[in-house]
Amino acid sequence: MQKLNIAILSYRSAKFGGGQGVYVKDISLALTLIGHNVDVISGPPYPDLHEGINLIKLPGLNLFETFSFKDRIKKLFYKKQKKINDYYEFFSVLFGGFPEMKTFGDRANDFLSNNNYDLVLDNQSLSYGMLEIQKRFPFIEIIHHPITFDYKYELASSKKIKYKFSRYRWYSFLKMQKKVAPKINRIVSPSQSSKDGIIKEFKCNEENITVINNGLDTDEFRPISKYIRNPYRLITTASADVPLKGLDYSLKALKDLKSDFPEMHLIVIGSIKENGHTQRLINELDIKDSVFFKSNITKAKITELYSTSSIAIVSSLYEGFGYPVIEAMSCEVPLIATNISSIPELVDDYATLVDPKSHKMISDSVKEIMIDYKKYKEIAINGRQHVIDRFNWAKITKQYENIILKTIEKFNDANL
Repeated sequence: MQKLNIAILSYRSAKFGGGQGVYVKDISLALTLIGHNVDVISGPPYPDLHEGINLIKLPGLNLFETFSFKDRIKKLFYKKQKKINDYYEFFSVLFGGFPEMKTFGDRANDFLSNNNYDLVLDNQSLSYGMLEIQKRFPFIEIIHHPITFDYKYELASSKKIKYKFSRYRWYSFLKMQKKVAPKINRIVSPSQSSKDGIIKEFKCNEENITVINNGLDTDEFRPISKYIRNPYRLITTASADVPLKGLDYSLKALKDLKSDFPEMHLIVIGSIKENGHTQRLINELDIKDSVFFKSNITKAKITELYSTSSIAIVSSLYEGFGYPVIEAMSCEVPLIATNISSIPELVDDYATLVDPKSHKMISDSVKEIMIDYKKYKEIAINGRQHVIDRFNWAKITKQYENIILKTIEKFNDANL
């Protein structure tokens, strides 16, 4: 394939939180290494990119950087050359919405009106601006999973009317995404489970969706022999207070285990909301001295934590792909994970699968692994090889090259 100029769009790309920043960093490097010129065009917070990859900042108001009304007013007031988009962003946030996808899409569309690329790849904004962009460029939309699942689980997590209304306002962008998704000509999804969800939730044409797994740098995520695994250390990655991640069940399993193993503790890669649901549950279970949250940490630090842990747990209620699954496997940590959505297709036979919402199955599985750790460690070693064989970026980049070529050819044929 000839050298291409590729734009990767990302409405937000936090360095340490969530899979979007991870994906943008990895896919931009993968496409660069096979000879393409890649520009990452991102709204704030901006990604941590590899050296040599160009970052183009499309600054919005970045209102979620603060929760002070006074500070948010300042952000609007001091922005130069304000547009209607800025006022829309401000007032949408003021009334509990999340407008960043729409406003970024509009800004990206404006930016691309004066710039030329051979291909544009968008990281799940699914905004109205993308429909305009795909008229002018070969275009691929990445949908990691339908956010409708997040919305449904959050609604089900509380009976309080005020909370339900706040979720309705926050997820109001879903109306836009449901309109945009069926009109996108080319979609890439990271798992068959996610593809099935996109078809069901967004009413997309199955023929327009291609499954390409996300990749992992297995040189970064690897077992580090100089560290000793603590036999009583469990590890999980979860956004606390996000019901979809199912952290409650890992915490309840820890409570069960403490009666037999007082030294048992849990490392949570993620942050905790002060006085939020998770903090209240930890206090209620009386395990606050046995749960340790680690947030805003590097991949190197995450790998170190995996290398000092004896068992990894993924108790999610839904995963469109699930980076924590393959990260734990790549670090050769025996893994317990829920048998839902994409997880079984990712782990194959190299993890202990449990039912979602079953803390007892988690605690029983931990005990079983501890009894015969040598057996499960061998499974974990084979699990790393499975990740190397299936999720290496060299293999996955070839799949991206194929879909990129088809997308460009189809666009050119349609515009002869």
